[in-house]
Amino acid sequence: MSRRPELMSPPEMFYDATEAKKYTQGSRMIEIQSRLTKRAIALLNLPKTSVDHEGNPASPPCCILDIGCGSALSGECLEEAGHTWVGMDISPDMLHVAVNRGATATCGDVSHGDMGQGFPFRPGMFDGAISISALQWLFYPAKKCHNPHKRLMCFFQSLYAVLHRGSRAVLQFYPESPVQMEMAVRCATQCGFTGGLVVDYPNSTKAKKYYLTITAGTNHTYLAPKAELSEHEVTGSESKGGFSVNFESKRYQRKNKKRNGKRIAPKSKEWILNKKDRQRRQGKSVRRDTKFSGRKRKDKF
Repeated sequence: MSRRPELMSPPEMFYDATEAKKYTQGSRMIEIQSRLTKRAIALLNLPKTSVDHEGNPASPPCCILDIGCGSALSGECLEEAGHTWVGMDISPDMLHVAVNRGATATCGDVSHGDMGQGFPFRPGMFDGAISISALQWLFYPAKKCHNPHKRLMCFFQSLYAVLHRGSRAVLQFYPESPVQMEMAVRCATQCGFTGGLVVDYPNSTKAKKYYLTITAGTNHTYLAPKAELSEHEVTGSESKGGFSVNFESKRYQRKNKKRNGKRIAPKSKEWILNKKDRQRRQGKSVRRDTKFSGRKRKDKF
């Protein structure tokens, strides 16, 4: 049974010269990377670049941020779609392969940096962002000073700043548990994003893919993208099909909670259990629940 790469070593050490060369020369890896990138571009829902009667582009192409670009396999797909791109990766060897392949010769450029420390670009620079198989690295601390929750918050805050208001980001990742999914969604909402989690092929173990599709700011015209389904899932019942999980801002959730009239008494057992569960989703160390959790102490005389 193969282990997850995130558990072996930090990304800048795992993707060394040998692994970078293997990553680019493997036909299966190239096919998977291309398919995931094309799916992410489709979820971005970017305006198509129009051309005039002479064949020249009449509208400027979109500028896309490629997070964890690696050897620029996804950048080539962005160029085929008619967009310019700027990639960022933490592995110098992967970026070196991208430059040697000539992937940055026409419509792309790459930069070295850690996405957990933010993006060194001016505000509102990009019309969209994609990330293929990179976000899950933030859940695993590579150093003692790394805190997954703080690095996720820095990531989404910086991503929100470099995107145009109303532009979309599609982040494909491999969560190890529902806790990691909830942590990513919670950090995104706290930083001002709206959108949803799209799951393709939910009934398949190997083909299942997660796409965090988020919009910078409130988008009143947002429609949840449809998930891809296999032939068996299309002919099956609706409950077995792919699904999109939408989430709203905290302010919207509080309004709905007030409308429902549900109020939990402070310091009650339910209040304490909800708070401990919330802290667990944030990645904090919390004591386990027992029969004494939330039990009222006896009055002292």
